[in-house]
Amino acid sequence: MRPAGIVGIILIIIGVIAFAVGGISYTKREKVIDAGPLQVSADKEKTIPLPPVLGGICLVGGIVLVIVGSRQT
Repeated sequence: MRPAGIVGIILIIIGVIAFAVGGISYTKREKVIDAGPLQVSADKEKTIPLPPVLGGICLVGGIVLVIVGSRQT
């Protein structure tokens, strides 16, 4: 398979994930109190939103690249 086709498949997978999940969540540990031997930390969940437009652009771009990659001879 041509490189354009491989990149197209990767973009299609990213687009489907962006539509299905809607964002990437991760947990970050932050220190709340740091007073000598006493340390208190809290886990905070952060989210990076992935807009549906980004998923659509990746999906359409991936489909176009797969088609272009398969037509090249």
